[in-house]
Formats: sequence, structure tokens, C-alpha cells
Amino acid sequence: MNQVAKNLEEVRKRIEAAARRAGRDPAPVKLVAVSKTVDAGRIKEAWDAGQQIFGENYLQEAKAKIETLGPGPAWHFIGHLQSNKAKAAVELFGLIHGVDSLKLARALEKAAAQMGKVQEILIQVNQAGEASKSGVNPEAAAGLLRDIAALPHLRVKGLMTMPPFLDPDEVRPYFRSLNELRDRLEQLDLGTLPELSMGMSGDYEVAVEEGATLVRVGTAIFGKR
Repeated sequence: MNQVAKNLEEVRKRIEAAARRAGRDPAPVKLVAVSKTVDAGRIKEAWDAGQQIFGENYLQEAKAKIETLGPGPAWHFIGHLQSNKAKAAVELFGLIHGVDSLKLARALEKAAAQMGKVQEILIQVNQAGEASKSGVNPEAAAGLLRDIAALPHLRVKGLMTMPPFLDPDEVRPYFRSLNELRDRLEQLDLGTLPELSMGMSGDYEVAVEEGATLVRVGTAIFGKR
């Protein structure tokens, strides 16, 4: 077993243990292997070890890998997306994690309509109000959800967040509040929001304990970049 496969096995075990500590079924928790800057060969090692979903931040880099690896893996876009790159993102990715404005949503809607596709997205929430990070503030999330719900070629599947870089237990309140925000938004009757994308290599276990369904793990799988 190569190192990538060993790392994947360890991460999966930790996800399962975290879910069970919280009284959750581990099955709905999906691992997104963050493969930015990782070469196609090591991504193939992860795929061969059973990893299904890969997350990319850079469109050109992702396009080359997707073309090299061919059909099979599911690809998520997890970085900040500019509106003028919407068409490329819709072409390449099954799920776009970081939609944080109506401008971007409309650009994605236009691209998806041209392709005859319903693009799945997550709304990114900036709970700490950090200027260095993208995301809508929690108070504005309901309005953005309402606006996007009117766009027929987009489907909001849930929420995504990147909390401050703190110790795992210090970020727990951010994960918990995203879960609570999702519950409030579902009461608007604009559709179910099953996905919570939260947690990275340093804190994914806490995120799972607080309800994450998508955890974005790179370093713990592929090593330091």
C-alpha cells in the first residue's frame, strides 16, 4: 500500500470515529481530497485507493488533470471563483463550493443555461467577517438563497465555510453555527440543503462532530505542498 492510500485509510477511520462520537451515521459524510498542486499520478493513486471526489482551486490546473485522468472521479471547485471564469467552472465541475454573490450566481446560471445543465452549488458563508476570505455574511445568506432559488439552472445543495485558522476546538462554534444557519434557511421552504462543506486537514474531525457532510482534506492525504 502506497503512502497516499495509507493516509486515506487513516483519514476515513478518523471521519468514521468522529461521526460515531457525535451519534451520527458516518455514511453521509463525504471526503473531498483537495488535490490542488498535486500531480495527476498521485491523484490516480488516491482514485485507485477508492477516493471518489477531488477538490481543485485553479481552473487551468484542474482542466489538465481532468483531461489526463478521464472519466470517473467527481470534481468539486473549492476556491474563490471570479464571474468571468463561470463558464469554465460549469464545464469542469459537478459542485461549486464557493458561491458568495448574486453576480457570480447569475454568471453561473447563464453558463449552465447555455450548456443545458443544472449546476449544483453551495453558498459560502463568512461567519467571522474576515476581510481576507470570501463569503456572504450570515445575515445576508437568506436573501442570497432566495435570489438564487429563482435561477432555474442552479441548485443550491447547502452551505460552505472557511473559519479562522484556530485550534480545532476554537473553530467548533463556527461549524455549529453553520449547521444552525442551514436549519434556519431550510425553514424558508426554498428546498432542502443537505450539504455542509466544512473542515480541513487540521479540524475535519470537529467539523464532522458538528454536522459536516463534505470535508475538504488535502495535506493529511497528499502531504505538505
